[in-house]
Order: sequence, then C-alpha cells, then structure tokens
Amino acid sequence: MGDTYRSAKRGLRKKGVRPLFVVFDLVRQAARRHSLCMARKLRIQFPGAIYHVINRGNYRRDLFLSPAEAQSFLDTLREAQALMGWQVHAYALMRNHYHLALETPEPNLVEGMHWLQSTWATRFNRFRQERGHLFQGRYQSLVIEDAAALGRVVDYIHLNPVRAKIVAPDQVRSYRWTSLAGVVKGTGWTDDRGWQAGGRFTGSPAGRAAYERHLIEIGRDEAQWKARGLVGLSKGWAIGSTAWRRALAKEYRRLALTEGLSRADVHEMRECSWEAAVADGLKRRKRREQELATRPLKQPWKIRLAAEVRRKSGAPIVWLARRLHLGAPVSLRSYLSRATQATTAGQQRTTA
Repeated sequence: MGDTYRSAKRGLRKKGVRPLFVVFDLVRQAARRHSLCMARKLRIQFPGAIYHVINRGNYRRDLFLSPAEAQSFLDTLREAQALMGWQVHAYALMRNHYHLALETPEPNLVEGMHWLQSTWATRFNRFRQERGHLFQGRYQSLVIEDAAALGRVVDYIHLNPVRAKIVAPDQVRSYRWTSLAGVVKGTGWTDDRGWQAGGRFTGSPAGRAAYERHLIEIGRDEAQWKARGLVGLSKGWAIGSTAWRRALAKEYRRLALTEGLSRADVHEMRECSWEAAVADGLKRRKRREQELATRPLKQPWKIRLAAEVRRKSGAPIVWLARRLHLGAPVSLRSYLSRATQATTAGQQRTTA
C-alpha cells in the first residue's frame, strides 16, 4: 500500500489536489476487500427447519434483570413469530441468555433473528439508556432432526431453571420466564407439538399434567438427563441421529458453517461429510462395512474408494488410512500417488 499511496500522492500534488482523499479511498478499498474475505458464514436454512437457538449477553452481561425487560423480549419474539410465520415450540429466558425452540415454515431464520435481536436491542438500550452491543456475537442455531429430537430439546429448555438451581424440580412450573406454565395450564401461545413430541403426551388437561410430572421426575434424578438424551443439546451444530447428521453435512458441505462452533464441533461436522462419502462409495460398489477390515489391507478397490472419498469430500489422508484400514498414512499417500500416476499415464496413452 505504501508505494501505491506515494505514487498517487505525487500525481495529485502535481494537480494541486490534497492527498487526504487518496488515503480515504485506499482505506475504503482495503476495508471492502477485508469485508469480502470476512463475509458472514452461511447457515443451514430450508422450509420446515427446526432449530434450538441460543444467545448470551455481551461479556455474559445480564439481559433480563427486571420483569419489564423479560416481557419486552417475549413481546418482541411474538412480533417476530407473526412477521416471519414461525412456530415457537418453547422458550426460556435466563439471567444472561435465552433458549428458543422454533420452526421456520419458510427458510427465514437469518432474516427473522436479525429482526428479533436488532429490534429488541434497540428497545433494551433505550430502556436502560445505554449504547453498544447487547449480545456476545452470533447466535447459535442447532438444526433439529424430527419430533423426537424436538421433544428432547423442549424438555431441556423447560428444565433450564432446575439445572441452574434456580427452582427445585417440584417447582419447575413456577419459574415465570419459560413457556412451561402456559403449556401446563393450556393458556400459552407456543406450539403444542414441541412438548407432545409426536404424540408422547396429549393436549388434554390430563396430558398436560402428565408432561409436568415427566419433567419433575427427570429433574429429581440427574442420572436421567443423560439416559434421556438431555445432555449436550446446547453444543454442536445439529441434534439428531448420526445418519441424519451425515446426510445433512453432505448436503450442505459446500457452505461455510463453522463460525461460532468449537474445534471439536467443526471436526464432527466435517467427519459426518466424510462418513457420508464412504457410505456412498461402499453402496455403489456393493461392499459391506465389514469388508474394510479384511486383509490384505492394500486392496485395489479400497484404494480407489479412498481416492474417491478424498476427491469428493476432502477427507484427510490420516483419517482415510484409519477409517478404511489402509495401514499407515504415509503408505496410503504413496498408494494414491501411484494410482494417480497410473491413471494419468493411461489417459496419455489413450490420447496418443
């Protein structure tokens, strides 16, 4: 930038123009290049997608210190629901963060969340007479597979005050800022399909009371949390079966979806894509998973499979060597190199 600036500066001085505008223009161009390189990561969106959405206050600051602030957020959420056509299945407002389980009949999570958070941040700052960023960064949005997984997420959200030791399990309904009280009384505005989870409970008064007892039972015994799949539902990028996560990762592998995820979560998502490519390759070759472990390790079909998976999914050599039982990574690299050379030589002979 220095040489460009000096050249432009000399040229403009000859014309009697002050160089301040050159600096501004060069900075603007650099900022534009930077913004293009640092573009927002894309999110998984499709009609009917279901999400567990989470965000925290900036520097873990308190968001909901007063009933007025919490109610203001819920009012804004209901506005977003009406504007975007969302179906909100559950919510929990904690002191410095929130949880939502919501469904988007149209692929508009990004648009709706931008409206929700920016609108409420404006109202919040006006209420407290403050300025600055309200949230710590981008919200998490974990994609949920189906009604069964949604039911687990809704339970997890409703039990948040118990997990945080704010209320006792028997008093889980008494926490004011979750959707549970409205569910049990039948007076809430959230969608009932979330807690019913494909028919596990009915919408009758008896069914609603049974759902409350279900949560109390889990809350009393922390060992049940893991047994019922209520652990780790705020981490990662998707909640569902391994096969479904692999298929989803394969479908969206070309999108940059890693912002806000831990290194382990990013690796899991990428590994799902690699596994999907392996499964596809085995199916096309009419091979079974067990055949990968048969000897000798260096079988031509396995080497061709490794090359195909690497080409389609970008799976690393180390992972492929271990996953396909092909020996040491350095050996696999050598096999693939020789296979590539043989293919190239064959193509050249055909062309000649």
